[in-house]
Amino acid sequence: MGALTDHRKRCFVDLCIPFSPHSLFDSSSSTPLKKPKLQFLPSTPDRAPPPPSLHSLPSSPLPSPLPRPLHGPQRVLKAFGLGSAGRTPRKWFSLTDLSLDMGNFVSRLFQQKKAAWSALSSRRKGEASVSENGSHERFRLEEYKRLVVDSQEEHSGVVSDSAKVEDARKVALEAIPVREERAWVKKGPLYKELYAEAKKHDSKLSRLELEVKLTEEKISRFRLASEARREKPKEDLHELFTPLTDEEENEVSWALWGGSSRVVLVTHEASNIEITREVLQCLSSGAWLNDEVINVYLELLKERERREPGKFLKCHFFNTFFYKKLNSGRNGYDFKAVRRWTTQKKLGYGLIECDKIFVPVHKDIHWCLAVINVKNETLQYLDSLGGMDTVVLRVLATYFMDEVKDKNDKQIDTTSWKQESVDNLPLQKNGWDCGMFMLKYTDFYSRGLSLSFSQEHMEYFRKRTAKEILRLRAE
Repeated sequence: MGALTDHRKRCFVDLCIPFSPHSLFDSSSSTPLKKPKLQFLPSTPDRAPPPPSLHSLPSSPLPSPLPRPLHGPQRVLKAFGLGSAGRTPRKWFSLTDLSLDMGNFVSRLFQQKKAAWSALSSRRKGEASVSENGSHERFRLEEYKRLVVDSQEEHSGVVSDSAKVEDARKVALEAIPVREERAWVKKGPLYKELYAEAKKHDSKLSRLELEVKLTEEKISRFRLASEARREKPKEDLHELFTPLTDEEENEVSWALWGGSSRVVLVTHEASNIEITREVLQCLSSGAWLNDEVINVYLELLKERERREPGKFLKCHFFNTFFYKKLNSGRNGYDFKAVRRWTTQKKLGYGLIECDKIFVPVHKDIHWCLAVINVKNETLQYLDSLGGMDTVVLRVLATYFMDEVKDKNDKQIDTTSWKQESVDNLPLQKNGWDCGMFMLKYTDFYSRGLSLSFSQEHMEYFRKRTAKEILRLRAE
């Protein structure tokens, strides 16, 4: 500890307190001695300083003040009343007494303040101690006050102005933030507080648990459906790609090239469509498909579903003239033009009951397919050249909304349905297989299968389609 030094301007009297008039000058020299240094003992805050010895007391009466004061730097200690303002006369004591008293005082006061501030900091962090009987101990801020007061009273010989000490003490204590009692004391053991805090999230955890269960159920259903779908295509794909026998090959070849082109080979009575050799020749390699062949094949898909409803999706297949008629009004869209096409009497069902609705779209010299996926509430556009036409999908969305309102007296909003193209769509690599791609899109989708074919299969599909149309001869 350093010495607590009063650095105010000092007079010669202050400098000469512990010395006699004769001790200022050496008997053998006329020069004044150097100013004696203050010597301090180590501070012992636990016990009072030892009384000064008799040798330290001044050995001669105090000198009278000199007219010329000596000036020196002074540290103003306002908190303890040691400043120049309001100074009271001192008591006369020796330097040894001053060193012992002041050194121990400062050391004890520092230790007391340090202990009090350490306790205060630990209380602010919530580290309150709990008594053995379970009651919480309150932080004793008054202890710190008492320590300051006791220190001031104990060393009243050094602090002369008690009023200023009291004011300084109040200012220092008011600067300490005092919190409410509940902020300083724990409410219980830490594990109970953590448990109570975790209980607040029980409702959220319950909702999350329910969502997890529902998601797991959806995933399990999806896996079962996916496995069932995987097993089913194995049989259907085998059926779809079964090679023609030699007899079937000869029959198809004869139907295409075995006689007059005007000979009627097949008549579909339900749709009243006649298939001549000339019409069927569109299924030969490199030819464009015509309306008659496309419409007869779509009629065969309808009859296939009626024969085996469990094997195929419930679908409706519009013919090649539907979209042209629907969009033939003065301003384009005209629902009244096709309103009677889908009556309950003609179909025996409503379009709202179907899983998918297939609409062939002819664009001058190119065939495309539009699909109204009622089950998934989506609108799909399949173009073997990789194109996309949102105008067609908007027209069909409006049509389906009007159709349901007209036939079922229900209001549905198809404007929010997703319009999408199909990923990994098989594409044509020539300029004449667009009609064949459109028919196979319809065939595979009506079976609930993915489009697992390519341009290499088109030659086989042309012959297979001709064979299926020629089956009408046997009926």
